[in-house]
Parts: sequence; C-alpha cells; structure tokens
Amino acid sequence: MILLIRISPAIYLNFMDSIVLDVQTRDKSIKAKDLLANNLLPIEYYGKGVENQSFQVDYQTFRRLFKKAGSNTIIELNTGAGKPLLVLVHDVSYHPATDRFTHVDVINVRMGEKLHTKVPLEFVGMAPAVKELGGVFTAHMHEIEVECLPKDLIHSIEVDISSIVDFHSYVRVQDLVVPSTVVILHEPEDVVANVSAPKVEVEAPIEESSDSAESAESGEAAAE
Repeated sequence: MILLIRISPAIYLNFMDSIVLDVQTRDKSIKAKDLLANNLLPIEYYGKGVENQSFQVDYQTFRRLFKKAGSNTIIELNTGAGKPLLVLVHDVSYHPATDRFTHVDVINVRMGEKLHTKVPLEFVGMAPAVKELGGVFTAHMHEIEVECLPKDLIHSIEVDISSIVDFHSYVRVQDLVVPSTVVILHEPEDVVANVSAPKVEVEAPIEESSDSAESAESGEAAAE
C-alpha cells in the first residue's frame, strides 16, 4: 500500500490499494443487448503488446467500483486464469435514453512504462471573493492530464480556492501541487479557477408611448 497526502493549497491524494474486479470470459455468440438484459456488462480488454480479450461482469458490481475508482485508478481484473490483469478504464459507453452503462473498454497497464491519464480536481474551501464580494465562482478545469508511472498515479487533487481574494485572483496550473514523479501536461499559466464580479442588471428607461405623447400635446394645445 502506498499512501501520499500533502496538506497545502492543492492537496494530492494517492491510494494504491488494490481494487479487484472479478470478470468472466465472454461468449461472443451472445449479443451485448442480451448480456445487459441479464444484468451483465460487456468489457473489452486491449493494449500494447497484449491480445485483445472479451469479458463480462456483473452490472451492479462494476457500477459500484467505477463510482469509487473512476478512470484513473488501477484495477486488477481477476479472470480466474493466471495472474490478474492490471488495467485502467479507458472508455465507458452509455445508453442515450437511460444513461445506463452499455459497454466498457479497459486498457492494459505496464508498471514500468509511463502512462497518460486524467486526474479529477476537487475544489475545497470558500473564496473570499465569493463570500465577501458576492462574486461568481467559475471552474475552468475539472480534470487535468498527467504523465507518470502507474505506481505514482494520483487519485485526485484537492484545490483550495480560499486564495481567490478578489476578482483579479486566479488559481493556475502552476499553483497545483503534485508529487515530483507526476508531470502535468498543461501550460503553467492555464487558468484553473477564478471569481468574476456579479452582473448588475440595469433597468431600461421607460419609454413614453406615442399615444401618451400625442395626448399630452393635444392637452397642451387645448390649454392654449
């Protein structure tokens, strides 16, 4: 187990506990829709230097695991044959009407090779520019792309927004704190979050209708 925690304006978390997912070899003669009807989810495994394989998994088991692991946590696929396969979730397909999972792609992980993946940002704290000045908080990024070895993969980055004290303050990529073994693949000046001034609604002047103007002119003429 590897546990890294750093308390700072940006906190990185790394929990390298093994997450195991039991899968079964899929019978390709069974259509995906029939698997889904039986609460089974099709999984495709592929990657550099490995043979593509098709698996199936209990739908609810994967749903719970994906909620916890996301796409940036290494998963051990337990196939029941040989060593577990180390993977990352690469792509998840959803049904357009029900938003249920319909298909999952996982990609193999080589522990000695660097990988590119995305790490979610978790915004914490309260920006004084919001609390005291009534500004509007905007997150320009919700995840960042990183490069690292699998053993150094971080699960999330907490970003403390209490440093945004006015409408000219920003949290930028260069302000994010990650381990030295993780490389952020963004420009340092890219804006992560800021607070903008609240919009002030200006009431439009009430225009006098032509009928009212004509009535007023008629009244003035009659008075003369």
